[in-house]
Amino acid sequence: MSISIIGAGNVGLALGQAFTQRGETVVYGVPEPAKYADAVAALGDKVRVTTTQEAIAASDTVILAVPYAAVSAIAQSVPDWQGKVLIDATNPLAPGLSGLLAGTTTSGAEELSKLARGARVVKAFNTTGAENRADSRYPQGMPMMPVCGDDAQARQRAMTLATLIGFEAVDMGPLMAARYLEPFAMTCIHLAIKQGQGRLANQKANQKAPPSASFYACLTFVLDIRMLS
Repeated sequence: MSISIIGAGNVGLALGQAFTQRGETVVYGVPEPAKYADAVAALGDKVRVTTTQEAIAASDTVILAVPYAAVSAIAQSVPDWQGKVLIDATNPLAPGLSGLLAGTTTSGAEELSKLARGARVVKAFNTTGAENRADSRYPQGMPMMPVCGDDAQARQRAMTLATLIGFEAVDMGPLMAARYLEPFAMTCIHLAIKQGQGRLANQKANQKAPPSASFYACLTFVLDIRMLS
């Protein structure tokens, strides 16, 4: 399976690392391919980087790993997504991490679905940090990865990818469940930044056991949201 990842920042590179280590081919799409050539090349010979439009055209599964402000333009840049599975790994974060730009009656993923004509939108990979996306192994077991989307087949594909890279995929049903998943990401940010708990990345590096795999997956969420590209 060829997987296209739009964005080559912390989140995009972490996901690409996890997929290529398990034998998958990844195509990165960015506005300036030359700018990311070295970072992408470091992942090995199963990856390449090209323009956003060429990457979208290259695969039936496309993962959005860009700042939320870029989502609308990317979604509308394709007249017809022709049934591609579009996995939304973003969160509609307000400036300064002050909250969410969507919620309660809608979600960033639902708004994306309105804009990406013909795409089968799935919400996944938005509730944990880049370190866990790259390496999800914990002594206590697998951290969870909630997945939601209106198309059951597309949802299953995202769950298969989550399982492939070591998560316990949880079927959350229809896309409206993203209204719960995006605030959950905000909960992680609140714990890590507002409450000063931090990413605790040194604990993983030293192989110290966290309270639980899922809780640690939450707390390692933060820095990559500021460095997405």
